Amino acid sequence: MSILSKKLLILLVGFLLVNTIVFSQAGKLPPFKMMQENGKVFKAQDLPIGKPIVIIYFSPECDHCEKMMKELIKKKASFKKASVAMITHLAVDRVAKFVQQFGLNKYSNIYVGTEGSTFFVRNYYKIEHMPFIALHDKNGNLVKVYRKEGPLTDLVNQLNKLK
Repeated sequence: MSILSKKLLILLVGFLLVNTIVFSQAGKLPPFKMMQENGKVFKAQDLPIGKPIVIIYFSPECDHCEKMMKELIKKKASFKKASVAMITHLAVDRVAKFVQQFGLNKYSNIYVGTEGSTFFVRNYYKIEHMPFIALHDKNGNLVKVYRKEGPLTDLVNQLNKLK
């Protein structure tokens, strides 16, 4: 085998290994980081263990996101057994205003913050529209994705099926 063939083989094996690692993470909870309105960094691993996880990618300036938030608060009892991570790319001051507007500090299972301009979560889920919702089970496995605005009825039903 020539030196060129060996180099090509090494490159191909390396490419396959990297893609295997990336694809093996597909369908799992992304290892996100966000800055909360209190200035603290919150990471995915800070979420309580053993509970379903709802990831909501939103914009504090989005009418559809506000509508979804009002519905979520009305159905808050249905979300008690889950951890809800609400992530935006907008500035912390906008996050703080949103948290205050909806009184989110009084819910111990809702975590709100900004990922800033990293767009890690946005790229991970390939988000094009907001609000975006991803439901993960207690082990971090992706159960269902909601890419368009709609009533939270199906999300609540899916959440109730999880143990």
